[in-house]
Amino acid sequence: MSDAPDAPEATDSSDARAARKTPGSEPRAARRRWLWPALLVAAALLGTAPWWGPRALGQLAFFRVRRIEIRGARYIAARDILRRLNVDTASSVWAPTGPLETRVLTQPGIVKARVRRRLPGTLVVLVEESPPVALVPAADGFRVYDARGMLLPIDLTRVPVDAPIARQRDTSLLRLLGRIRTEAPAIYRRLDEARRLGRDELVLRVDSLPVRAMTDVTPARLLDLEPVEQDLAKRRVRVAEIDLRFRDQVIARLQ
Repeated sequence: MSDAPDAPEATDSSDARAARKTPGSEPRAARRRWLWPALLVAAALLGTAPWWGPRALGQLAFFRVRRIEIRGARYIAARDILRRLNVDTASSVWAPTGPLETRVLTQPGIVKARVRRRLPGTLVVLVEESPPVALVPAADGFRVYDARGMLLPIDLTRVPVDAPIARQRDTSLLRLLGRIRTEAPAIYRRLDEARRLGRDELVLRVDSLPVRAMTDVTPARLLDLEPVEQDLAKRRVRVAEIDLRFRDQVIARLQ
């Protein structure tokens, strides 16, 4: 009879691995089987988030509109833009912005509108106005017009407008004033008045000095005034009128 210890019982290698597993663990192949479906589900949720995300978040009171900021409005009252926007505190900031922008664009004088969200409860409305180019006399004061000949809803008692006076709503003259404002702003800032003389001529008052020109005068042509005025000022010559009707000539009629 031998006193040697008993030899270990032989076991299959797979059984040995199974015996060494900790509770809750599983083979790598099994983990792969559930990992890939989970990744596919996550990818699908992320891919459709732009569709379901705002809709789901829009139900939360945390994202109700509590503040609206109007930016870019100089001449048009913010209350008029808010009236067109038609948003109250029951609305969500996650509501589509396209319809809001369309409603803002129905406000006369607004040519561009963009609505952005600032979470959790603010809408920022960015607007671009059609700038005024002329004041036209009316029975009760002045009306303000843009370069398209459109009447702008500007309250002159609330917002001062620095623009030349036109005798009437003349769309071609208003277009010219719009071009001068854009292409020759230094001349535009000095304009006091613009009126038509007959069919093909007009008179512009530049710092009270009458300037005759043809109706097809360009802003670049008006810039020819500056060197002539500087020369006349050096010579201390008093001018009654400047004539730009003749090609490549600037005629100064003296007092």
